[in-house]
Amino acid sequence: MRLAILAAYAAVISTATASYAQQSADPSGVWLRDDGNARVRIAPCGSNICATNLWIRDTSKGEEAGDRLVMSLEPKSPDTLAGTAYDAKRDRTYSITVQVSDRSLLTRGCILGGVLCRNVHWQLAR
Repeated sequence: MRLAILAAYAAVISTATASYAQQSADPSGVWLRDDGNARVRIAPCGSNICATNLWIRDTSKGEEAGDRLVMSLEPKSPDTLAGTAYDAKRDRTYSITVQVSDRSLLTRGCILGGVLCRNVHWQLAR
């Protein structure tokens, strides 16, 4: 009897997890940063998600076309992903949250254990 209950419980958890994963946010696409300085493609890369600069207007802060941020994200809610982002150019890992809506993204990247954070708004490129 216990085995049957455990099997039923496992089936419910598995179905709920699969359903939740299907409903999770997908940030894939080409996005424009709210300050007009960047055009970025977000797409799967292996088991991660990569954000690759396609175009940068002002390169004075070290950003260049081709720079890539490798994100390891997990669903937190149907519209939010959270995890880490690695910037190989700067050899820095950030904690990151990505909130996805139909035509916009809000990213929040933090360093120093969440002491220093920055929000960036993005619009879907047309």
